[in-house]
Amino acid sequence: MGVGQQNTDRQQDTGNEDWDALKGDVGDIAGVAVERSRYFIDSAREQATDYVDRRKDDVAQSVADFATSLRESTHSFDERPNIRAVVDTAAEGLEQLAESIRERTFADFFNEFEDVVRRRPATVAAVSVAVGFLAARFIKSTAEDLRYDGMNAGQGQGGQVRARQAQHARSRAGA
Repeated sequence: MGVGQQNTDRQQDTGNEDWDALKGDVGDIAGVAVERSRYFIDSAREQATDYVDRRKDDVAQSVADFATSLRESTHSFDERPNIRAVVDTAAEGLEQLAESIRERTFADFFNEFEDVVRRRPATVAAVSVAVGFLAARFIKSTAEDLRYDGMNAGQGQGGQVRARQAQHARSRAGA
């Protein structure tokens, strides 16, 4: 074996060793990144769950307060027992909803929502399309109103500019 061939073999061995070391370093970095991302996701999920659990008590209290207000408003329906019964039933349903919100966790709500989506995907899709359509209509009408208001404001300024130009032209003709 010649000197040149031995030198080439050593370079290939060194190149393979460098490549293996580089692959190992990249693998280690990827492992650390995955571990940190899992920690970040778990932390974010925990914070979101804590926030929702704190806010659900506020929502439950708002629903209970609305039920109380609804019950108090039935005093004006003393002479109409049918209407009063309907309003009392609605208030009772709201009170049960408030209690259900207090007793359940965010995970319970999420799991129930997920179950509904799995049992009735067509209904969820139809509701999503309807909500999307209504949102698009709302955004479009709002944009048209803003554009119309902007055009009216521009026309008011444009009219003033044209009036000044006409006055300037008259003054030049008279001079």
